Amino acid sequence: MLAEARSELPHDTTLPGGLVFEQKPDGYRAILFAGRDGVYLQSRNGAQLDEAFPEIAAAGRGLPSPLVLDGELVVAKDGRLDFGELQARARRRGPGARQAAKSRPAHMILFDVLETADGPLLDEPYSARRLALEELFTDGVLAVPFVLCPATTDRATAEDWLDPAWGAAGIEGCVVKGLAQRYTPGRRGWLKVRARASAEAVVAAVTGPVSAPSTLLLGRWDTDGRLRLVARTTPLSPVARRELGALLYPGDEDHPWLGRRFSAGWGTRETVDHRPVVPDVVVEFAGDTAVDAGRYRHPVRYLRVRDDIGPDQVPPPCG
Repeated sequence: MLAEARSELPHDTTLPGGLVFEQKPDGYRAILFAGRDGVYLQSRNGAQLDEAFPEIAAAGRGLPSPLVLDGELVVAKDGRLDFGELQARARRRGPGARQAAKSRPAHMILFDVLETADGPLLDEPYSARRLALEELFTDGVLAVPFVLCPATTDRATAEDWLDPAWGAAGIEGCVVKGLAQRYTPGRRGWLKVRARASAEAVVAAVTGPVSAPSTLLLGRWDTDGRLRLVARTTPLSPVARRELGALLYPGDEDHPWLGRRFSAGWGTRETVDHRPVVPDVVVEFAGDTAVDAGRYRHPVRYLRVRDDIGPDQVPPPCG
């Protein structure tokens, strides 16, 4: 079952039975099947992850069968969930994966149970499935590396989870579910709200014509003086295209991004057809808290020009 993105928390009448809010960790969605024939750890796209996360598979072999668990794989580093470390873990197999399991162990944050020895639970309401999941932890059936996902029916607590401070710890926001909802595989029946915060960067390149850009490629100078890509915006409104087109000028042959190739998005090899511009216009943008080595994983939203801030006042990228 999947979630549809929303910009804010919904109201009580949106989903059946009233709302429950769960933390959304910055991880890989996965389902663990523990059966008589062994354990299968499956990604959202159906890829097998057993070999990449042998410690999770080993823990799954110690569970009673049948048992089907839904959750997020995460790796912690320096007191926060680290998506980059998780990506590195996902690429390893064999001895490398086994060594990484010792040095950077993964956990699986569980938010649903889909089958137990009593039978499938897909048609049971969320409230019943959650109770069954909590009992598995209470009875000691589930323990580390499995972790129970925090959930609440208190809207104020959910609002707090959307604070960017939680994002700094690796919590992307909230997933909202209905207490009476069945589990319907493949359907976007849940809602997802990401924590967002604003920041500043310079416009270093654009897609589309410089005089009326379609999107912006935003940069920051690191401590070594290199201009690094930190984000790409969503498509600009007609008003923003006119406003920015009047301020931007094509970059010359000394532009640090001349001839550079940038990925069109996370997880794709497609590149962006961009046009470097003089990096002297500072803008404010809104982005979620998924930031990898200083770069925003998802497109950000342009807010406004910051003509009160000079390019030399833009902070360096994190990481």
